[in-house]
This record gives sequence, structure tokens and C-alpha cells, in this order.
Amino acid sequence: MRHLTNVVGFDDAPFAVEHRGDVRLVGVVCARTRLDGVICGRVRRDGANAARVMASLVRESQFARHVRAVLLQGIAVAGFNVVDVHALTQALAVPVLVVMRRRPDLVAVEAALARVPGGARKWAQIQAAGAIEPLGKVFVQRVGLDRAEAAELLAATTLHGHLPEPLRLAHLIAGGVTTGASRGRA
Repeated sequence: MRHLTNVVGFDDAPFAVEHRGDVRLVGVVCARTRLDGVICGRVRRDGANAARVMASLVRESQFARHVRAVLLQGIAVAGFNVVDVHALTQALAVPVLVVMRRRPDLVAVEAALARVPGGARKWAQIQAAGAIEPLGKVFVQRVGLDRAEAAELLAATTLHGHLPEPLRLAHLIAGGVTTGASRGRA
């Protein structure tokens, strides 16, 4: 079994409902639960550039040779900028694990996407990401790794609670640098 313990976890920063334009994206690089570094960029609110930006941030960082997997807190960032997980996997040649606290209401997601530019394409990307399945105390979609590898990855990178440390830290950092203080659940 591959040991996928050097990972990057991405989360977006909070933004106002009326905000249009770019949203901060934070990636936290960890070896298991040890913070090794932070990478930052911007993605378009409700856009289509998330996978491209994430791949570029990793490839252009000093961590490029070390990252063995990508963790996402949900499949979309910056509203409905849906991450094309297959394109991200291909661009970085590493697996992607989408982690969610709760099973999303896919009926509501599909209805909301009907009101977003490119909604049909984004819905197709969500479906192409694979089935949403329970794994431990979270729900996941996985690309490029089997269920056992996904479980091992979660166990190796989770320190507190149920979310992997790279995702928890990305959430805290993104909130702190954007609003002046981190808050809320990761």
C-alpha cells in the first residue's frame, strides 16, 4: 500500500455573499499532522479555474516533489468553483480526496447550479468525481486511491476531530488572514 502522508489540503477564505471576483485560496502542506508550509492563491467566485490554480500553486512551490495527495474540503471553493478532480489528479500525478463533514444535499446543489453560469458542466464534474461514500466519521469522494488507502490517509493526517489536519489548518489560516481572526468549525 502507498503511504500518502505528505499532502496538501485546500480551503477557501470567507467572503461576503455579494462579493464578485476572486477569493483567497489557502493550501496547507503537512507531513502527517505536522505543518510544513502554506501556499496561497486566488480563484474566481463561481468560476472554473480551481483545479488549474491548485495545480499551479503546488507545481510552483518548494513542496512540489513532496506532495503525494491533495485533500479538498468539499468539491467546490469560492461558491461554485467546482474542482475538476480528474484534471487535478492528472496535472499533479497524485490522488485527490474530497472530504465532507456531512453528506451534501445533491438535489439542492443541482438546483443551485441551474442558476450559475456553466452549471450543467459543473454538475457533470461533481457526478464524475465519483460516489459520495461514508468513511469513518466523514463522507468522501476519491480519485486515484482505493477505499483502504483513503482510510489510511484520513487516519494518518487527522489529529483532532474528524477532519484531516491540512484541511483544518487551511480553514483557520484562510479565515485569519482574510478577516483578522480565525473562527468557526473547520
